[in-house]
Amino acid sequence: MSTYQTRRHALAAKLASENIALALFEDTEGRRDLSIRYFTGQPGDALLFIAADGRSLLVPWDMNMAASMAHIEDMVAYGDFKRSPYAAMAGALEHLGIQPGAVIDLPDVTPYPMYIEYVEACPDYDFRCTEAGASKHAAAMRAVKDADELAIYRAVAAITDAAMDEIEAGVRSGRLATETDIALFIERFLREKGCEAAGFDTLAAGPSRSFGIHCFPSYTAAAFATEGMSILDFGLSYKGYTSDVTMTFVKGKPDAKRTEMISLVRKAHREAIAACKPGVKSRDVALLVDGIFSEKGYVMPHGLGHGVGLEPHEMPAVRSREDNEWVLTPGHIITIEPGLYDTVAGGVRLEDDVLITETGATVLTHSRIVELG
Repeated sequence: MSTYQTRRHALAAKLASENIALALFEDTEGRRDLSIRYFTGQPGDALLFIAADGRSLLVPWDMNMAASMAHIEDMVAYGDFKRSPYAAMAGALEHLGIQPGAVIDLPDVTPYPMYIEYVEACPDYDFRCTEAGASKHAAAMRAVKDADELAIYRAVAAITDAAMDEIEAGVRSGRLATETDIALFIERFLREKGCEAAGFDTLAAGPSRSFGIHCFPSYTAAAFATEGMSILDFGLSYKGYTSDVTMTFVKGKPDAKRTEMISLVRKAHREAIAACKPGVKSRDVALLVDGIFSEKGYVMPHGLGHGVGLEPHEMPAVRSREDNEWVLTPGHIITIEPGLYDTVAGGVRLEDDVLITETGATVLTHSRIVELG
């Protein structure tokens, strides 16, 4: 059984345990769900139907692409259903032999008008759309990386580390002098190394813009790594999976405020990673960092981290909000990214990707705060 079959059968078993006959996953404009890539390898623009008995049907826009990239036993072109999701649903129910009266699970982001259209197109079925449905089950599965995913992550982490080394060397030599220089270097570098794309828009903020958590625009022609603190936040997507790291560059002798901010971020990064172990609540790790900062009168205005995978932000959450109930589990890959920001002093953030193992945590990437003197 292939990795993709194993994943689909695991979800099917969950559906069967909840008396759900069929689940729909949708990756279309406005409702992107990379779970379709997780379950089939198809990179996008498709509908996926998974039945409780383990059978599946992929309905792609591009059959040529699907024939090349998808790993699934059954495909029908979207055009065969008049490019209508409702006709595709009716066709899938017939194709897979789903009996009238069965429960059909729709994606949790399905708009209400679409829900009504599904009901009207297939009136003999019980359609359900809930936050506790197949979408949530798929997110939980994706949070725990399997052996194939871990191999990909070791590869993308190595490429990301190489990029950071090149960036630091380029900044030190003066070859990468602006935000644009760095962002365009990353774009070329990742393509040359076999990556698909940037994991998200590269965020390069020189000293005049590093006070923001996420600078806007994401990069400009402004100088980078001049006097003060500059932040670079980027990720590389390799075989669909993205890394996510943040470096800070410090130029000149920091004043007392910047020195304290840098020291606290380094301490928070170090102690948070040390606290990451299986069975630990991710909220407790975030609260640890909140305590490190609050002791010195600082507040971090964002969560400590998040899961990474086919999307740059996935489960589990790593934040101190009271509704965070995630417990770290072997196979989780999370970011640890403490940061502090000041409108005058600028910002400092340090972010790495961390794998939770059976005995603790392994830091996959090797980000840094670069002091340029």
